[in-house]
Amino acid sequence: MAAGGRRRRPLRYQSLAALVEDSQWPFLFLVSDFSYGTDEYDGEGNEEQKGPPEGSETMPYIDESPTMSPQLSARSQGGGDGVSPTPPEGLAPGVGTPPMKPLKATATTSQPVLTIQQIETIFYKIQDIYEIHKEFYDNLCPKVQQWDSQVTMGHLFQKLASQLGVYKAFVDNYKVALETAEKCSQSNNQFQKISEELKVKGPKDSKDSHTSVTMEAAPLNSPPHPSQDLLKHTPVDHPDYPLLQDALRISQNFLSSINEDIDPRRTAVTTPKGETRQLVKDGFLVEVSESSRKLRHVFLFTDVLLCAKLKKTSAGKHQQYDCKWYIPLADLVFPSPEESEASPQVHPFPDHELEDMKMKISALKSEIQKEKANKGQSRAIERLKKKMFENEFLLLLNSPTIPFRIHNRNGKSYLFLLSSDYERSEWREAIQKLQKKDLQAFVLSSVELQVLTGSCFKLRTVHNIPVTSNKDDDESPGLYGFLHVIVHSAKGFKQSANLYCTLEVDSFGYFVSKAKTRVFRDTAEPKWDEEFEIELEGSQSLRILCYEKCYDKTKVNKDNNEIVDKIMGKGQIQLDPQTVETKNWHTDVIEMNGIKVEFSMKFTSRDMSLKRTPSKKQTGVFGVKISVVTKRERSKVPYIVRQCVEEVEKRGIEEVGIYRISGVATDIQALKAVFDANNKDILLMLSDMDINAIAGTLKLYFRELPEPLLTDRLYPAFMEGIALSDPAAKENCMMHLLRSLPDPNLITFLFLLEHLKRVAEKEPINKMSLHNLATVFGPTLLRPSEVESKAHLTSAADIWSHDVMAQVQVLLYYLQHPPISFAELKRNTLYFSTDV
Repeated sequence: MAAGGRRRRPLRYQSLAALVEDSQWPFLFLVSDFSYGTDEYDGEGNEEQKGPPEGSETMPYIDESPTMSPQLSARSQGGGDGVSPTPPEGLAPGVGTPPMKPLKATATTSQPVLTIQQIETIFYKIQDIYEIHKEFYDNLCPKVQQWDSQVTMGHLFQKLASQLGVYKAFVDNYKVALETAEKCSQSNNQFQKISEELKVKGPKDSKDSHTSVTMEAAPLNSPPHPSQDLLKHTPVDHPDYPLLQDALRISQNFLSSINEDIDPRRTAVTTPKGETRQLVKDGFLVEVSESSRKLRHVFLFTDVLLCAKLKKTSAGKHQQYDCKWYIPLADLVFPSPEESEASPQVHPFPDHELEDMKMKISALKSEIQKEKANKGQSRAIERLKKKMFENEFLLLLNSPTIPFRIHNRNGKSYLFLLSSDYERSEWREAIQKLQKKDLQAFVLSSVELQVLTGSCFKLRTVHNIPVTSNKDDDESPGLYGFLHVIVHSAKGFKQSANLYCTLEVDSFGYFVSKAKTRVFRDTAEPKWDEEFEIELEGSQSLRILCYEKCYDKTKVNKDNNEIVDKIMGKGQIQLDPQTVETKNWHTDVIEMNGIKVEFSMKFTSRDMSLKRTPSKKQTGVFGVKISVVTKRERSKVPYIVRQCVEEVEKRGIEEVGIYRISGVATDIQALKAVFDANNKDILLMLSDMDINAIAGTLKLYFRELPEPLLTDRLYPAFMEGIALSDPAAKENCMMHLLRSLPDPNLITFLFLLEHLKRVAEKEPINKMSLHNLATVFGPTLLRPSEVESKAHLTSAADIWSHDVMAQVQVLLYYLQHPPISFAELKRNTLYFSTDV
């Protein structure tokens, strides 16, 4: 009990209140009174001698202790632990303005203090950070005022974490801002006086203690992030817990990536010679060594890249790293694509084995959940978790295919395989940034190497292999369904180029490319305005990469025989369910190396996307039964299917990712309208249309059938048939099911089957195997209509784990089967008439 007999507020409340206060510090920095605010400066920049209002809050120093705030954490006079939600004076409306405002007011006068360019450099991203903190504060503060044990605010922290790119831009510019401010102070007496008069008050200082320092001494050290105290005092079963965990993880990873600039001591290691190195970046990468894949933990220090693996240790002993090799950054070079020799022979893991692993992981996840729900034995749960980890580890090891090669100047070459161009670019950029410094070549003695390797365990920022079995049970399972993304435009390019964007989402622990805009030629301001529909499989992040298209055929990467396009920028945002799960479009801007890409997105959950709604207009083809369409057309296979297949085989069969890469949604809708109207210009429109839009139209046709091509009636039997273990019984059952289909459905299915096999024959070029095609088309051809699917709806994740995987396996069975003839099937009907 607190003094005076009043009950103490819950610890969760106190932690939240401290964070509300913590969020004000940068806020104060932005809105605090400049010693020369707008009232103290006239339009001509002439100084009026006025001091700051007595007792006003001025620029507080921002340190990294989230609970050190002087105001909200103060005890109330009644002796209780209440927290005042009243904003400090610096936040009151009308009190003070960002320092840049009075400076901007003079910039266009005859006596400017600074030029507009100088102001924008010194106060780069200040306004954006102000807006982020204002929104965060405005949303968080009422939750303190109207406290309730069930209050939820995890989504606010997730949103804050998704905006960390703004802080990265601020930090990247910080050195330039300081240099500019220093030059301006030296050449401009007015600005020097303004800079010197800025008051900085630290949170640990007393209320009346002010220290005059120059502007350069008040950096924004770090963005706010969810306090570990808040997480610690949030019950594990509270809906905020997984969201706060996720936001904290993102924030900590982000902070670790900028530690080199903001706090070298946190990541420093001292060698026996007294040299200091900082860890800049670390992570798990797959190395190709002795023609096999090995999982390595790679550490990038300020002057050396070290590749290590965890030693096996007996129970109770500390884990240690074993150094496999190191390269001083002064000796590290990246070979150009044409210089790179071909990779050593590494046998790629067959697609069907990767799909099998995903099925096993999904099934094991489900078993673990059932055991927990039934309060099963912890030993059984641990055994299942161990199996799941083994499969996830194999998937992590065998799924990456994108080569990342580095050379030692002495001629030794090392090859890593990554799952995304994003990671490859991150590692390359981090190394090249460090190489801009004056680095010296060196050789580490065995003692020095031992000390450096020994420091890795303590300094690492990535602690666990990135698999779901390493995550806490209550972490967000991600989103299942369809994400609709419109890529609008991009700005910030210094010169005209041929530009396009790709979209990636995470799935089973690694990232997969899902969509690509068209190439906008010879422009510095591309306007794509292209919409894509991306299927999510437990996804938590969306990445956008912006490329400059290369048409020089000599620049071919020998590792994968593809022309290398240059990454101009890249960015990532968290898919916050609170933000995206709305009926309205959510517009956002992603910052990447000075480039801004504007995009919009909205999300449709899997249970909504399961609906097959019959068309009210039966004269069209979309949403109309296949038997009605073929009868009307007097055809065996619908015209739309025949024309789309013909066009894909004519000019899209060698297109990388055909049927996997999303077409532009507006193009698909235009084709849908033309086919529905049976427009005479269909063939002309098809010949001019992007091939991915045509492939997308074909998929949409099958997805919008009022019942699946393989019918609702037979769906349960297909699920049972594919689960049979006896090959002869499975063959008998699966062929009988085909014979049971109505003729229009069967003929169309066999027509599509032969087409997909022809596409898969070009796998070395288009990267689309039978297994990839089954993954794309399986749910489209088998997913039950709304009435049938209601019985299967438990949770979106469960639907993906069980039904969808089985749907993929059904189609894969027929794709791998020798050619199936309609006439042969029908001839055998008399011999195989056993009921299913």
